[in-house]
Amino acid sequence: MEMKKEKRALRKKIIQERDRFSRAEIIEKSASIANKLYALPVYRKAKVVMFFVSFGSEVDTRPMIEGTIQTGKLALVPKAIPETRELIPSKVIDWVHDLEPGSYNIPEPSQESLRPQDPEVIDLLIVPGVGFDLDGGRLGYGGGYYDRFFERLKPGVPLVALAFEMQIIPHIPLEVWDRRVDIIITEQRVIPKSQSS
Repeated sequence: MEMKKEKRALRKKIIQERDRFSRAEIIEKSASIANKLYALPVYRKAKVVMFFVSFGSEVDTRPMIEGTIQTGKLALVPKAIPETRELIPSKVIDWVHDLEPGSYNIPEPSQESLRPQDPEVIDLLIVPGVGFDLDGGRLGYGGGYYDRFFERLKPGVPLVALAFEMQIIPHIPLEVWDRRVDIIITEQRVIPKSQSS
């Protein structure tokens, strides 16, 4: 219970700070993060990349999703099923026509443009999060969607987190089942697994 409270307080604090960014700052920092992502060997090698769709003051993933489609890779985005807290990976072809506000008001594939894909085809998963530490510890939004989804991936799929530098904190309290991310990209640096345990 204590850890739940600690996570909740941490979540609130980081999101409040992140919400202070102007739209222009988010766009600028996100562009720097995108360039670092494109240069990653795991991204270059991947044929199928699943992204989270950004919302609010998160790192803006829209240009990255559109850029990934243009390179000929398969870009997937999640559709959330609140009843089961599951994510359905869906192929996205056209951001404007494929996505509409869904669960929690986050853009996701509409029913007509849902093109479900087997999680086993994913080569690289770009994960959201509120906060991260240098060991790859991740503080999610508390819904458990991604924790469930990680178990459905083929073994060895890299988890890459996109975050602003202010989202990196000294320590994330983790439960035994929490999975660490392999790489964190901020506007200032790439934090690889070699620094992580």
